[in-house]
This record gives sequence, C-alpha cells and structure tokens, in this order.
Amino acid sequence: MYSINRRPLLGGASDSEFEDDLETEVDDPHISAPDEKPFLKQLEPRDKYNLAYIVFYLLGINTLIPWSFFITADDYWMYKFREIHENSTNHINCTYAENLEKTELQASFTSYLNVASAFPNTLFLIVNTFISKRVPLTMRMVGSQCTILVFFILTTAFVKVNTDKWQDTFLAITLTTVAFVNAASAIFGGSLMGIVGRFSPKYITAMLSGQALGGIFTAITEICSLWIGASPVLSGLVYFIIGDVILFLSLIAYIVLEKATFFKHHMLEKSSGNIEREYTVTGEVAFPQGTTISYSRIIKRIWPYGVSVFLVFFITLSVYPGVTVLVESQYKGKGHAWNDVYFVPVVTYLIFSMGDYTGRILSGILQWPKNKPWHVMLLSLVRIIFIPALMFCNAQPRHHLPVYIQNDLYYILLTIIFAISNGYLCNLTFILTPLVVESQEKEIASAMMGAFLGLGLTLGAALSLVMVKTL
Repeated sequence: MYSINRRPLLGGASDSEFEDDLETEVDDPHISAPDEKPFLKQLEPRDKYNLAYIVFYLLGINTLIPWSFFITADDYWMYKFREIHENSTNHINCTYAENLEKTELQASFTSYLNVASAFPNTLFLIVNTFISKRVPLTMRMVGSQCTILVFFILTTAFVKVNTDKWQDTFLAITLTTVAFVNAASAIFGGSLMGIVGRFSPKYITAMLSGQALGGIFTAITEICSLWIGASPVLSGLVYFIIGDVILFLSLIAYIVLEKATFFKHHMLEKSSGNIEREYTVTGEVAFPQGTTISYSRIIKRIWPYGVSVFLVFFITLSVYPGVTVLVESQYKGKGHAWNDVYFVPVVTYLIFSMGDYTGRILSGILQWPKNKPWHVMLLSLVRIIFIPALMFCNAQPRHHLPVYIQNDLYYILLTIIFAISNGYLCNLTFILTPLVVESQEKEIASAMMGAFLGLGLTLGAALSLVMVKTL
C-alpha cells in the first residue's frame, strides 16, 4: 500500500488540512480514485467589498423604479388631469386642489396606469422565459435599461409641457409610454431574476429587498416635494429627474458587475454530471453537448410556488394602489396638513413600502415554511381577506358600498399587515424555487416565476378597475 497526496498543487497551508488530503489506496490496477477536488479551489472568487450584493440591491430598485415613480407621483398626475375652468390660465400656479371632488379621470387614472403597466409586463415576462437562451444576456440587460431610460426622459420632458387643452391625448401618450417602459422593464426584471436565481439566498433577498426599497425611496421623494411646498409641476420635474439619475446609475452598475470575477464565477452552471457551462464574452452561457432543459419538468416542480406568487400579486394589485390611493383620512378637510396633504403619500405608499421591505427581510432570515409548498400556497390564498377589508375603508368617491372602517389607525394597521405579508411571501417563493430544480434549470425557473408574478399583476390590475367602479 502507498499514500497518495491529493492536495491541489497550489493548496493552502494548514496541517489538519494536509492530513485530510492523504488517502490510502490499495495497489490494485482495477481500483481508481479520481481526484474530484477542483484545481485551484482556494482561488474561488469572493464578493469583494460586497460589490455584487450592493449592485443587486440597486438593480432590484431599478426593476420597480419606473412603476413606483409613475404611481407615486399622485400630486403631479392629479394636477395634469384636473378639471379645467375657462378662467384657469396660469399653468404653473393653478393647482388641482381647487377641485375638492376628483374628476372621473383623476379617480380612475391609477387603475388605468396599473393596466397599462401590467399587460405588457406579463407578456414580456413570458417572452423573456423563451428568449433567455437565445438572446445574449448583455443585450437583454443593457438594451432594456437603455429603453427604460429613454422613455423615462421623455416623461420628464412632458412635465414642462402645458397639456391642459389636450388631456385625453396626453393620457394616451402617457399610457403608451408606460406600456413601453414596462415591456422593457419585464425583460430587464425577468433576466435579473434568472441571474440572481444562480446565487445564494442572500443575493436573492438583496434584489427583492431592493424592489421594496425603491418604493420607500419614491415615497420619501414625493413627501419631501410636498413638504417644501413645490408646485405640482416643479415637484414632478425634480421627481422624474431623480428617477432618470437612478436608472442611469443602475445601468453603469450592471456593466461594472458583469465584468467582475465573482459574477462570472456564479454564471458558471454545473449539471448533475459536474459538467460546467461556459460563460461567454456576450454574457450568455452555452450548455455542453447532450445537456437539455425541459420546460415541462421545471413547471411540474415549481408550479406550487408559481401559483403562490401569482396569488400574492393578484390580491395585492386588485386593491393596491387603485383602491388604497383613494382612501382618505377621517379628518380630511379640517385644515390639518397631515390629514389633507400627507395622509395618502405616507400611509398608502411609504408605510406600505416599508412594510413590504420588512417582510422581504424577514423571509430572508426565517424562510418558513420551508419545503412545504402547499403551506406557502395556503398562506398566499388567505390574503384574499384583505380585498373586502380594504374595500370597506374610507375610499372616496364611492357610490355603492358603505364605509365600515373609517378610523385612520385601523386602516394603517391593516396596511402594515397587508404589506408585510406581501413582501414576506413574495421573497419566500423566489428563495425556495431554485431549491427544487437542477442547477442548470435555475435561471429558467426564476424567469418562469417572473411570468407567474406578471400574470398576477395583470389580472390584479384588471380587477382593480372593477373594484374602483364598485366603491
């Protein structure tokens, strides 16, 4: 018998490790002991300075920045679609606050925005699932971000244009812009979900928490613009310029991340036979000969989590923000700034986003229930109780349903629970999905989850139109 040193050529230096690497082998030509330790394993790259973690946070913010900025700029949109009187000639100083009652367009605009966002978002999330292996990753990620940035700049330019005499045309232009932005955002978000599915839960949580953080940031931006007393036009201008800057920084950050060794290392996928896919210079990966991907097999494994994330966003979008943006303080009209000015942006957007963010952080820590997809689905379904609960809050104007929950405190508590459950279950499904598929299937599985999510957004947004008319 003889000893074989199986230590990698450039291995590190501890005695205990060296002893572990000494194996005894029988001198028999029929017995072989292949060396399965990867050469230069100790040189596996690290996430230096947490660069990838930070960039995934920023990219997560970018996935919802367009939608969040469009939705949260409520003061600006209410001004743009206010009722125009013959003597209202001052474009800058005349505010929609002159009209205490919302016009039909003002009351329905958020629901229109939801639908214009959700349909193209879902369609292109599904498209992205099938083109993810045919269109280079760099083209999808960089191209989609550039498209979003161009249309967002167009929206910024319209802030200074007087659209009072052609509100219907401006509405059509806005909704068309939103549709294109969300189509590009779906390609970007779906591709990003596919990427992050190859990383550890830490990075999945970073990306999804970044989405909620984007909502917090946009809400704070809107509140600050109200606090300094800026006109709706100036507020909208500053608001969308900030969005332009964030989108541009996100684009640069991804380009930097794609060149990082740590990122390239994790874009290498191993099949069950320990065969690696090669990460090409285009940012795409190529399967070795004989390795196949079965879409039906992936769906069979992930569908409980897919249904769960569908239910989460279907229920959320059916009332948020289409109905919740209409909920007013019980003391509105009594001359207090909190009730008249800050209640909607703080409660509807900031508190919801903070609750959503908290839920996503908690799921990254707890991950419960784990390995029980049916329990996750049941918890997602239970959230349906929030639809009637929020419908009976003090949403105005209303013509059919009575108000049962008028107290501001009850509405705020309801919003917090609603938001935390949304964030928790959303993040949980995306963390658990990569665990039920093979390594080489993670990207497509995560992209499919994005399609389930988009379908929930679309149907929920469509239902929100009905909910608003039902009030």
